[in-house]
Amino acid sequence: MINKTEQQEKQYLEKIKQKLLDEINKADVNIDAHSKDIQEYKDYLWENRAGMDHAEKVSMRQSIWQTALTGESAAARQKRLRKLLSSPYFGRIDFTEDGNIDKLPVYIGVHSFFDPSQNTNLIHDWRAPVSGLFYDSELGKARFESPSGTITGKISLKRQYRIRQGKMEFMLESSLNIHDDILQKELSRATDEKMKEIVATIQRDQNKIIRNDSSHVLIIQGVAGSGKTSIALHRVAYLLYKYKESITSKDILIISPNKVFADYISNVLPELGEEKIAETGMEELGRQLLEKKYRFQTFFEQVARVIEGKDRQFIRRITFKASHEMLNKLNRYVTYIENELFVPNDLKVGRYYVPYTFVAQKFLAFSRVPLFRRFAVMAQQVADFITRTHRKELNSAEVKKVESDIKKMLRYSNLRDLYKHFYDWLGEPGLYKNTKGGLEYSDVYPLIYLKQRLEGVNTNDRVKHLLIDEMQDYTPVQYAVLARLFPCKKTILGDTSQSVNPYSSSSADDIGMAFVNADKVKLLKSYRSTIEITNFTQYINLNDELIPVERHGEEPAVKEYSASDGEILGIKDVLTDFRSGEYNSLGIICKTQKQAGCLYEMLKDHPSGVYLLNPESIAFVNGVVITTAHMSKGLEFDHVIVPFVSESNYKSETDRKMLYIACTRAMHKLDVTCTGKISGFIKARN
Repeated sequence: MINKTEQQEKQYLEKIKQKLLDEINKADVNIDAHSKDIQEYKDYLWENRAGMDHAEKVSMRQSIWQTALTGESAAARQKRLRKLLSSPYFGRIDFTEDGNIDKLPVYIGVHSFFDPSQNTNLIHDWRAPVSGLFYDSELGKARFESPSGTITGKISLKRQYRIRQGKMEFMLESSLNIHDDILQKELSRATDEKMKEIVATIQRDQNKIIRNDSSHVLIIQGVAGSGKTSIALHRVAYLLYKYKESITSKDILIISPNKVFADYISNVLPELGEEKIAETGMEELGRQLLEKKYRFQTFFEQVARVIEGKDRQFIRRITFKASHEMLNKLNRYVTYIENELFVPNDLKVGRYYVPYTFVAQKFLAFSRVPLFRRFAVMAQQVADFITRTHRKELNSAEVKKVESDIKKMLRYSNLRDLYKHFYDWLGEPGLYKNTKGGLEYSDVYPLIYLKQRLEGVNTNDRVKHLLIDEMQDYTPVQYAVLARLFPCKKTILGDTSQSVNPYSSSSADDIGMAFVNADKVKLLKSYRSTIEITNFTQYINLNDELIPVERHGEEPAVKEYSASDGEILGIKDVLTDFRSGEYNSLGIICKTQKQAGCLYEMLKDHPSGVYLLNPESIAFVNGVVITTAHMSKGLEFDHVIVPFVSESNYKSETDRKMLYIACTRAMHKLDVTCTGKISGFIKARN
């Protein structure tokens, strides 16, 4: 067997590093040569510009462009090689194909490394078909799907390594799946500023999701800390690798909850050798779809009002508009508009008349054309009718006037007026409320859906894969809009236990109703928190399906103070300890933005340095961060403090959800503090 001992493996590692260095040096020379070529092309073009004809200039510019592209490709390869130099590989399997006596080791890393001198891959990309054996198979008989078909054989060896800064820290024999020792070591590390790639610790159930390329719509329900976002991003990286000829990073779009979260996950794909991908939020998308003609409340503002819990009518409006009934009623209303709100009349076009029967006939004849687009088609039909009957050609202005006259036959020709009338038609005019700030957030996507039904949809065919995170925070109407707008494949993920607005949330089954033949999977194992923290959060919001990874740490601390000054001093003491401690990130997670802002004012001058995350923030930073449960979704911290957890502050079901989200952000240490009596959600654990 090649490289039987750890010493032999270390010697082999040095050989690989030298080969990588040789290729990096070659790449340096190559990049320099391309840079010189580009400069020479530019100098020649400038010096001879007067004597060159157009065709010569075009040819020269194309040469510059092609040389630049080649240079960029060489630079990208060099970047991948440098990453491999630090950690060339993390796993190895020895696989013998049936009918073949050769048993060569397959080393697996973040990227592949092809050695031209041996004409072979010395390192295989983790996404390569053969690499799937490392994640899925035990020693013994195994199989994998290659481009040429199913390959069967036998795995005789499986190893895992931790290589950091080019040094092998340890090597483990692993007969079954990813070894717990390595997983535990990775999970025990202090968090970094960004979410990282996890290729060395991908588990079998996660790998199955990552390599799923058959589902048109894949819905991932994952418990808190199950790594669902990271898995979804690795799935994107896998698809970009497997279908590199037909899909690029420019063809993918992420719908994320906020800019901070988008920044937090932005590092994963570049770490895997892929370019960053575009992201947007539901509010930004809503503005685009409404062509910036309407002002509206933000989702954050909606949640803030829900947390206050004072306006029961506001909550009633949200609850109805987040229901499947709302979507069904909107569809019925569109039929009602067609049947009842359009009243054909005789048309006077100059000195000619067109009978209402002709208008009615054409209205029905083009019933497949969306209503607001139908008027233009009908106007052209009227123009043709006048030409045939009276031999009179209408000019474009006259046709436009006919279109306007036909549109007036609709009782409400304005989109907003039709939407407002929808609630009169329901017999519930109170469900629509216009505010000084514009539309309530719960009205934004129902209005967009009505617009789609009446105007038709210009589908976004540029996006070939859509990734939707925090799926539980979007309503059936929102999913109906997305289904019409993006006909591409989709990965949709979230956790129904982490809805920041329980009156406006969706389950995996709810979402499945919007997409025909959607596949649903569950991630039930939680990797983020210690078992002590996980057990603590289970008392707040029980999830019978959650399976914690057996990683132990400190018991969460519940600290009750008799006065608010004492609670603030206690938090300051924790900040002081954090400054000299082993952890990189401390999250102080409040219920509301107002509470977070007030606490920030009291702590901002602390020597530890404190950063406030709010809806305007665009980046995630390490250190001490004060934020809200809403803003912290998807993030994680080494140490979390949840302040002000008094009986009066955390008492409703919405509060329970917020408290659960806040506590489940903690990886290694959790403190819960309050002034006065602790919330019943915490006391219930005793």
